[in-house]
Amino acid sequence: MAEFSEINQIRTSRKWFDPPETGLPVYDKDGNKKSILDVYDFPDMIEEYLVELEIRNYSQNTIKTYKSIIKNFHKYLQSVSDLFDERRFLRSFKKYIQHLKRDRAVSQNYIYLVTVVSKKFLEFNRLYFLDEVHAPKRTKSLPKSLNELEVEKLLGAFDYVLESPNKENKTNSSKMKTKLRNKVILTLLYSSGIRISELISLIIKDIDFQERTIRIRGKGDKDRIVLFDINTKELIEEYMSLRDSDSDYLFLNKSNNHLSSRYVQVMIKDYANEAGIKKRVTPHILRHSFATHLLKNGVDIRVIQQLLGHSNLSTTQIYTSVDMETIKTVYDKAKM
Repeated sequence: MAEFSEINQIRTSRKWFDPPETGLPVYDKDGNKKSILDVYDFPDMIEEYLVELEIRNYSQNTIKTYKSIIKNFHKYLQSVSDLFDERRFLRSFKKYIQHLKRDRAVSQNYIYLVTVVSKKFLEFNRLYFLDEVHAPKRTKSLPKSLNELEVEKLLGAFDYVLESPNKENKTNSSKMKTKLRNKVILTLLYSSGIRISELISLIIKDIDFQERTIRIRGKGDKDRIVLFDINTKELIEEYMSLRDSDSDYLFLNKSNNHLSSRYVQVMIKDYANEAGIKKRVTPHILRHSFATHLLKNGVDIRVIQQLLGHSNLSTTQIYTSVDMETIKTVYDKAKM
């Protein structure tokens, strides 16, 4: 599951103002109780909420996730026949969570996300039907990472294509550019620890080749500076020398538009298969690997926190539990 640091950016709870009276249940002209879905325009409320998330600079991946969660919950509510008041709405939500756990077998972290997003969506619209619901605890799992040898294999995948380009063959030349671009992406993700959303949004003018730094606009509109090594610098310069576009974005597809996160995810999976890596490899796992290897090599955790763009040190401290190889080495030395 993705990071959840954006969840609490919109705060609209009872702590800030008294909630309005809903006047539920509402009756139609014949004296029949009206469903809450008929009283409130949920599709319009959903649209307004998603616009608000975009204004607040939530990532497109987060907005897509929130949209899916809210629409799925709305779809479930449409199957409820007695959704007349707050009590029945609360009961329906609890049954929905039960349905997700029993029938869909979703993770505890997903239940947490559904609970928080649903409450925030309703509170944004000044509806407090789920006010007494508390988000369940999230399970904390250690981030997976690659070891140094696996990273070397991954970055070396398809290198043979780069070493033997046929400049007279335009098709082969185009493939060479694609392979070089992909190698730059892999190398930059690992050498800088940036997120996939930050990678596909990279602007050339934000790169300082002399200082080997990149200005990143991260979550919550927070700027930070990340570093990249000499090898990455040379690869970026080589890739840029072959580009025939004046786009501001560093990484482009064949249509000269910036890449999608989905393309990068699939590309990395293909490269991992080619390299013979059996582990699941994603952009976020390369970010974990970056942090883990820095920590293993003695870099202060507060420096790693700054490079990763974590607001809280506690988020970064999870990496102190990852590197079992280093723990074993220290243990064996102590025993000897």
